[in-house]
Amino acid sequence: QVQLVESGGGSVQAGGSLRLSCAVSGDTFSNYCLGWFRQAPGKQREGVAGIDSDGSAIYANSVKGRFTISKDDAKNRLSLQIASPRPEDTAMYYCAASFGAGCVLEFPYFQYWGQGTQVTVSS
Repeated sequence: QVQLVESGGGSVQAGGSLRLSCAVSGDTFSNYCLGWFRQAPGKQREGVAGIDSDGSAIYANSVKGRFTISKDDAKNRLSLQIASPRPEDTAMYYCAASFGAGCVLEFPYFQYWGQGTQVTVSS
């Protein structure tokens, strides 16, 4: 069983920056693809970034060049750096884990989820 706890959400102005963190425990960190998803009110949960066991990252087109996912294997911590946020980035952000080496950034592939952290971007 894997536990994930997000932190770092909050309110930010457009063009600012924000860093989300996720503490991961309960299993060998490197066995998983780790990802960040978000869900805005009335919308489906969407994957924004994922990183596999080798450190290769994938991103949704809407965040490429602005979001950076990273992980610290020694500290079992996942991060998401958000640069130049936009009002449309406002959502609840979730950290998630998918067992296996590769990443498919889609909801059904992820077995474990955190409780989420809210990000609100004002114009």
